Amino acid sequence: MSTPLSGEPADEPAADGTPDRHRWWGLVVIALAQLMVVLDATIVNIALPSAQRDLGISDANRQWVITAYTLAFGGLLLLGGRIADFVGRKRTFIIGLIGFAVASGIGGAATTSGMLFGARALQGAFAALLAPSALSLLTTSFIDPKERARAFGIYGAIAGGGAAIGLIMGGVLTEFLDWRWCLYVNVPIAGIAVLGAVTLLHDRPGHREASLDIPGVVLGCGGLVAIVYGFNEAEPRGWTDPLVLGLLLGGVALLAAFVWWQTRAPHPLLPLHVVRERNRAGCFLTMALVTIGLFGTFLFLTYYLQTILGYSPLKAGLAFLPMTAAIIIGSTQVSARLMQYVAPRVLMVPGLVLAAGGLVILTQLTVHAEYATHVLPAELLLGLGMGMTFMPVMATATLGVAPRDSGVTSATVNTSQQVGGSIGTALLNTIATSSAGAYVASHLSASDAHDPAAVARITNVGVVHGYTVAIWWAVGIMLLAAVVAGTMVTGRPRPHPTPAGEPLRTPTS
Repeated sequence: MSTPLSGEPADEPAADGTPDRHRWWGLVVIALAQLMVVLDATIVNIALPSAQRDLGISDANRQWVITAYTLAFGGLLLLGGRIADFVGRKRTFIIGLIGFAVASGIGGAATTSGMLFGARALQGAFAALLAPSALSLLTTSFIDPKERARAFGIYGAIAGGGAAIGLIMGGVLTEFLDWRWCLYVNVPIAGIAVLGAVTLLHDRPGHREASLDIPGVVLGCGGLVAIVYGFNEAEPRGWTDPLVLGLLLGGVALLAAFVWWQTRAPHPLLPLHVVRERNRAGCFLTMALVTIGLFGTFLFLTYYLQTILGYSPLKAGLAFLPMTAAIIIGSTQVSARLMQYVAPRVLMVPGLVLAAGGLVILTQLTVHAEYATHVLPAELLLGLGMGMTFMPVMATATLGVAPRDSGVTSATVNTSQQVGGSIGTALLNTIATSSAGAYVASHLSASDAHDPAAVARITNVGVVHGYTVAIWWAVGIMLLAAVVAGTMVTGRPRPHPTPAGEPLRTPTS
């Protein structure tokens, strides 16, 4: 998952005008909160098969457990930064922690699929408050360049490692306790963070002159929800159904209205000059396309490992770790070392091609495929490619941005990641379930229908067939991202290290 940024960074000291002597303990509190937000996506991924069985969630609707969170998170992230400026960062941070804990408790106690989906959306909404206020507090707590670089390094490492921690923790909690504990675990973490925030964090009062672009939120989020819901309904209704077409066309219309409104709003949620610059626009679009192909693939791999290969939740979580390691290597040992010598697209395009190659290997999955020969090589290529791509995307998107726009620019990169993941999960899950249903219908004979073993065998083959068809779509989307990066991102090498005030982080999923 990514480290969201929002709100305008400020270099002022704490409220009393001097550096806060408890700032390093405050960093622990901030990092703990960010870790909770980051790991919550992957921890639920591993628990999803168990939750689906327990609550009777259909294959077509299971993606909402992931999508409800990422859609609310990405759609409200820019607004979260504005609210932090309006009411104060510390107050927003505490509200976000409490709300996230309450939403997690509701999700853990869910008795129906709708209750779980609603709780996940509520988690995403409070995460959109929590993440930008956390980073804003960090930027105001550390003023000295050396200390600031160390603080951001620690923060980035903890946030980046959240994905791996979530995979392992999700497996342990699901296997030895219950899938519900993957949500309940947030309650004590948030409680500790709230106590630490009250006693250790300091902040100035909010800027009451700040304005919240409510029409922009309604238009932007409404358009995204309509599109994602339209993709989801395409599986049971068909792509030509009037409701599906209405949702998709209506969503596009709402997003067009959002763009129009941003040119006229007195305090726009997304100042359009941020996305007009060619390299920046190319990075935003590349990030969105990458996550469209990536998030759905993670969902399929989770189900393939647990339902087809029969892995336990813990074993499935551990099976993802080579990809996480490859992402870290691609980011720190390849991109970080070459960024100042080569143009960003020289890293991004090969990285995306490598990732597409890893996805091609996954299209060869069968019900009898081995982890070592099919899944592991694909994970290594996919992780290395993503590590080579994410860092130059983040660095290029935030390069040369005016200080007043640095927060909203970084938030837009991360918003494109979350929104792309929401759309991709819904779209690819619809393709997979539709293809699986068509395969089973065409291969299940009348005699087989009375043989439970034959039905189970053909159904499993059909499910894997659906995964591979959807992953082929992901291959095409990843290659399209490579074309976008190669043609739109024309920036030159960055000859000097990143200034201390502009940390780079690697999003992981």
